[in-house]
Amino acid sequence: MSVLVPNDPKSAERVSRLDVGGAIKDAAVATVVAFGLFSLMLGLLTQPGPSGQLTISERPKLLIVSLIVVFVGRFLVAIFTRSLRVPLISRLISPKLSTSFRQLERFAAPALLGFALVVPVLFYSNRYLLDLAILVLTYTMLAWGLNIVVGLAGLLDLGYVAFYAVGAYSYALLAKNFGLSFWVCLPLAGILASFWGIMLGFPVLRLRGDYLAIVTLAFGEIIRIVITNWQDFTGGPNGISGIPRPSFFGIPFTSDPEGFAALFHLEFTPTHRVVFLYYLILALALITCAVTIRLRQLPIGRAWEALREDEIACRSLGVNTTNTKLTAFATGAMFAGFAGSFFATRQGFISPESFVFMESALVLAIVVLGGMGSQLGVAVAALVMLGGFELFRNFEQFRMLIFGAAMVGIMVWRPRGLVATRTPSVYLEKKKDIPAAIVEEARQ
Repeated sequence: MSVLVPNDPKSAERVSRLDVGGAIKDAAVATVVAFGLFSLMLGLLTQPGPSGQLTISERPKLLIVSLIVVFVGRFLVAIFTRSLRVPLISRLISPKLSTSFRQLERFAAPALLGFALVVPVLFYSNRYLLDLAILVLTYTMLAWGLNIVVGLAGLLDLGYVAFYAVGAYSYALLAKNFGLSFWVCLPLAGILASFWGIMLGFPVLRLRGDYLAIVTLAFGEIIRIVITNWQDFTGGPNGISGIPRPSFFGIPFTSDPEGFAALFHLEFTPTHRVVFLYYLILALALITCAVTIRLRQLPIGRAWEALREDEIACRSLGVNTTNTKLTAFATGAMFAGFAGSFFATRQGFISPESFVFMESALVLAIVVLGGMGSQLGVAVAALVMLGGFELFRNFEQFRMLIFGAAMVGIMVWRPRGLVATRTPSVYLEKKKDIPAAIVEEARQ
């Protein structure tokens, strides 16, 4: 056993050499495991033959390249996390530079908000980027809603897409069957989704950890199966089409003389509706963020954070954990219902295929990678993940490999998320002097 003495070059060299040997061992073990996994997945390829039977072809080059990538990647990860981590960071990032980064974080949120407000102006003629921006804001709103359940209350929810589906189908059915407008259906969809959030909360009041995750996952699948099989009510696998579009305070985005373009003496273009949808989801997302920040400062928000840290201690302090969990599920589900109603009116068509488990996994990944409890981190993670999907679209089958490697890298070097710092819910705005008598009494 060797002890590393500060400013001792020989000791540092000895520890670095030992760490290199350990890194090679870890890389070799990872390569062996990868060989067992990849030998059938990458080493062999099945293709239909001339007469219809499956033929097996070998791909040794792809297998060897994959194993080399695994060995080198694991070796570098081990080196950086063991021997080079502290000296490398101390050399590259000085204390002054770290302080500057913390000061820049204050301007990150206003800069992102300002950029979000001018996106339709900058990319008005680019329909693809406008649709991508709407998608990013939709998932940002979903992630902020899930952040209440996972990030603040500490309740692992794998069935969050169920509330998203409830909001979408609530709006579609109410708008088509009763002729209600978007502005009337929007709060109703949120209320119905919140009701189902409470219904989920009751069975899981005594569950924690993995058991809670399994029950919420089952709840999401139950909702999807019910939507698929209840054909008379939800349309089943065929979905619901012809969902009414939202209007600008009763003014439709059509080419009619009573439409938006004619009323404001503009040339008609479908982009008007897209820009309106963008600002609509931006407003909904900002409302979600503002409400979440405000709730964190209230007693219920502090109860959520206490529940996340230690449920037993929270209960011993007199906090009603039953109401705390129910309010977390209900509030998060309400925002998912709002996002679902927007999704339905934007698409004009919904089906059960839009609400599978992978949607819940994607939203949860945004919350975890962004930093649980961090509003800014969730927004940055949604932009990076969804924008990264589109950026690497040309790589086809390697896109998921690159995306997975990036996620592993983030979890290795930023295990608490992209933005790990969270603003305290309650803090003193200025220093408070404590009388000497109280200090002396505390010492005794």
